Amino acid sequence: MFWVLLLLLAWAAAAVSCTRLCLAAVHAASLDADAAHGHDLTLYEAAFLSGGPARVADLTLVSMARQRRLLLAHTGWATVVDPRGRDDMERSVIGAIGPEGQSRIAPLRAATAAADSVRRLADRLVAAGLAVPDGARTTVAGAVRQVQAAAAAVLVLGAAALLLPGQTPGSDVPVAVWFLLPLILTVSCLAIARIEVHPCTRWASPAGQRLLGTLARHSDASGDDRTYLTSVAVRGVRAIGEPELRAALAHRDRDTAWRQGG
Repeated sequence: MFWVLLLLLAWAAAAVSCTRLCLAAVHAASLDADAAHGHDLTLYEAAFLSGGPARVADLTLVSMARQRRLLLAHTGWATVVDPRGRDDMERSVIGAIGPEGQSRIAPLRAATAAADSVRRLADRLVAAGLAVPDGARTTVAGAVRQVQAAAAAVLVLGAAALLLPGQTPGSDVPVAVWFLLPLILTVSCLAIARIEVHPCTRWASPAGQRLLGTLARHSDASGDDRTYLTSVAVRGVRAIGEPELRAALAHRDRDTAWRQGG
């Protein structure tokens, strides 16, 4: 009856991993408080909740370029036209470019995304319950990986039990059926996590996502400059209408891909 020991190991792996995932999901769900009430998102906040620090950097670059205070060339260079930043984000961009007034767009975007002003923005959104803390994202992701590993372990243990000579359960129930139960448990948890937890594991909490949905609906009602920037904040650089500006940021993406490939 050595297969019983393997079954106990399979159940232990499934129970521990699924319990951890459930606890992580409960913690993520606790972010869905009444945070959305009485809070009007700024464009920077909308950008962070939609795409994180990189989206905030993109929005700042696009905003400054449209105001002719920053030139983004299709060759992948950014040039300062007006060195006076109007807020912390713009000052971060100008500071990242440096005293020479010119920089490649790829390192400029990375430096802006890592700036203190973006970190303070993230901290404010987390404190307001609109953004998901880093710990919550990594906890849920780690729990999902643990359940996936547990499911694989159940399969391996079940196969080992079937290959053991003379290992019969002492009843009419096949050995494989006993291992099927912990496998169903792990697979069910993964399915539920994909439906219920995945939307809460990126930048915006459920409350933040509701505010983003409201902002997107309102932005479709008019066509002013703020609406344009709102589209960039929510949808990213693909919402940019100007071909030259879009080409400049696309050049940035090619630069990043080339460095990662090399």
